[in-house]
Amino acid sequence: MVQVREGRETYLTQFNSLQSDPGTQAPSWLRRIREEAITRFDEVGFPTTRDEDWKYTNVAPIARARFVPPWECSNGRQPSAGVTASTAKSHGWIELAFVGGDFAPALSSVPELPPGARVMSLASALVQEADLVQPHLARYADIRENGFVALNTAFIRDGAFIYVPKGVTLDATVHILFSASTGGEATVSYPRNLIVLAEGSRAVVMESYEGPGQGPYFNNVVTEVVLGSEARLDYYRLQSEGREAYHVSATRVEQGQDSRFTSFYMDLGGRLGRNGLKVSLGAEGSSCSLNGLYLTGDQQHIDNHTTVDHQSSFTPSRQLYKGILDGHSRAVFNGKIIARKGTHQVDANQTNKNLLLSEDSQVSTKPQLEIFADDLKCTHGATVGQLDEEALFYLNSRGIGQEAARLFLTYGFAQGVLSQIESDEIRQLFEGLTQERLQVKTKVLTT
Repeated sequence: MVQVREGRETYLTQFNSLQSDPGTQAPSWLRRIREEAITRFDEVGFPTTRDEDWKYTNVAPIARARFVPPWECSNGRQPSAGVTASTAKSHGWIELAFVGGDFAPALSSVPELPPGARVMSLASALVQEADLVQPHLARYADIRENGFVALNTAFIRDGAFIYVPKGVTLDATVHILFSASTGGEATVSYPRNLIVLAEGSRAVVMESYEGPGQGPYFNNVVTEVVLGSEARLDYYRLQSEGREAYHVSATRVEQGQDSRFTSFYMDLGGRLGRNGLKVSLGAEGSSCSLNGLYLTGDQQHIDNHTTVDHQSSFTPSRQLYKGILDGHSRAVFNGKIIARKGTHQVDANQTNKNLLLSEDSQVSTKPQLEIFADDLKCTHGATVGQLDEEALFYLNSRGIGQEAARLFLTYGFAQGVLSQIESDEIRQLFEGLTQERLQVKTKVLTT
């Protein structure tokens, strides 16, 4: 048993409870991983603003709070009413639903899959598909990175497991829905997702996170992605948490030769949100395209950190993130490109653009290049601005009212990154959510 130490006793005590609970027993190899992770968390705790990667994001409110894990909840857990709850059914998607961190079979829908493919809860996979899970779980998200990754790893229980065998394409989108539970308690969940695509396979996966409009809760998420040679994954992520929620995620992607990873992150909710996306282009010909849109208001704080690590030659990468900020909100974008020594023909481009709709909103944007090679092309750019007054005047002069003109220009700004979404169904969903959010903002601006 891990000894309790002042300042972190809540999580250490909960860990001891998890390890000793007969209902949450795990195989010996996973118990060892958990023990190493909680020891690491006990050593480092939560990051602070003294850490360079967390300089603009203060997680002290998370560290000070006492959140209750699912196995200690005294109230019955019910799914929150969210914006994506019926999306999967209307499009015929495969859906894995989780409530309060635990798999909810009654809310899930997994039709017959191609031979060898697996779409299931991680808790079940640990028992039924250990040979597929063990080689990858906790191999790419390093517990030494920060206390959040260590804490999630210590509490690995459930999440989504997706495996697509060699040469297989999943025709239907896989939708993983995490719905925070309601019931009045400040809860914490540790979703752990593992996505493995073997050689030449293909899939489209969307993760959604949503919760009740009232009451604090905390989601600490880790997703590990492994792509074999010539595999392709289109990965979408929608964060639409409740207004008092804390959401911290880490996604780690390991790519094989000629594989392709495309992502789109959309952040709408939460009091504090932090996304850490790291892609390792570990073999020649591997490529990635990372895109994102964050819309903030009130007192929200949204932080996106991306890292593209060009470990091999002939590895193109593209990044485009846009932010629309209102109220007293804050946003952070930190994009890092690494080109390792000995690589050739690395082609990396990174762009971050931000639109401020209020005088009190603020964004911190920081591009980073770590170049250890010569034969490459790396570019980056960042902009922060407001709506173009000349464009507003032009639209007004053509009979378009002030409110409609602002909406038109703001949505046009967002459309520049939404157009990168290849899935028609997901693009329409994200466009609709953007329009809904901006219409509300515009009404507030003109009152």
